[in-house]
Amino acid sequence: MIVGIPKEIKNNENRVALTPAGAKEFTQRGHTVYLQQGAGLGSSFADAAYQDAGARLLPTAEDVYHTAEMILKVKEPVPAEYPLIRPGQLLFTYFHFASDRKLTLAMMERKAVCLAYETVENNDHALPLLIPMSEVAGRMSVQEGARFLEKPQGGKGILLGGVPGVKPARTLIIGGGVVGYHAARMAAGLGADVTLADLSPARLRYLSEVMPPNVKTLYSSTHNLEQELPATDLVIGAVLVAGAKAPHLLTRPMLQLLKPGSVLVDVAIDQGGCFETSRPTTHADPVYTVDGVIHYCVANIPGAVPQTSTLALTNATLPYALKIAGEGWQNACRKDPGLAKGLNIVEGKIVYPAVAEAFGL
Repeated sequence: MIVGIPKEIKNNENRVALTPAGAKEFTQRGHTVYLQQGAGLGSSFADAAYQDAGARLLPTAEDVYHTAEMILKVKEPVPAEYPLIRPGQLLFTYFHFASDRKLTLAMMERKAVCLAYETVENNDHALPLLIPMSEVAGRMSVQEGARFLEKPQGGKGILLGGVPGVKPARTLIIGGGVVGYHAARMAAGLGADVTLADLSPARLRYLSEVMPPNVKTLYSSTHNLEQELPATDLVIGAVLVAGAKAPHLLTRPMLQLLKPGSVLVDVAIDQGGCFETSRPTTHADPVYTVDGVIHYCVANIPGAVPQTSTLALTNATLPYALKIAGEGWQNACRKDPGLAKGLNIVEGKIVYPAVAEAFGL
């Protein structure tokens, strides 16, 4: 199969979909890899390293899209890339269609085969291609939240972990999945006073057993969240409904319960956001303020640490990409029902129910 790796052009997206080591795995199996020149530089992978692995360089994204049968990416195509996509061409990347009607309609119009990392499942219904970036985003959410609690950034001027004789910041994490778990571990490690909220009693019991003593668990009802907010400094939204639009767990009236300079970090923003007042931001302009509360809603949080993120992502996606290249997407999906769950749009038709439901299509 001919595999293409274009350079990511989303704002401040420095990840790349394939490492040189990954390229070598393809070429050793007889596949051809075309890389847009400079695609790996943001993750500190030089063009020469890809050439040594047997990949071939092309000067432009147009050349890569024109040549490849399968496009491997990190983030969804942006409007400048829509015209480059050919009917029947396979795109294997993060799409998050349920939060982006324009992207959904564009991919239907282009009649592409859209295989989304975020909805591929394994045997226990976990999301193996979402997990590594969720781990990064969970840890980064605390790091960024702590930064914007600083007074020069507009925050309360409070140190997340406090110091002896001064209480640490109160951190509320909504969602006890992969993002919430890693956010709680990170915040606890920095010394914060952490409350981790979730809807599943079984998950809450598990989290109570494995978390450090400065992490408390809470059932995630509206009443309980409203009781927590007045004393909370940092709120991290970490909810996920696989492939579907995220529910709004904090409404605008609930912002009034937070003190000015408090910080919201919405990790679910790429699925539409879990706060009513959330809207996507970028690493170049990451925050805005509503009713005195700072909102951090960057849609590609792991892009800030591309070297770590690219290595973690390739570790997860490479076995699937090799399977697709070796067998073709149809046969690979027939043999692996979990991989078939990644199919969201196929040649103009939505085949993932949650995407159709999001837009009434």
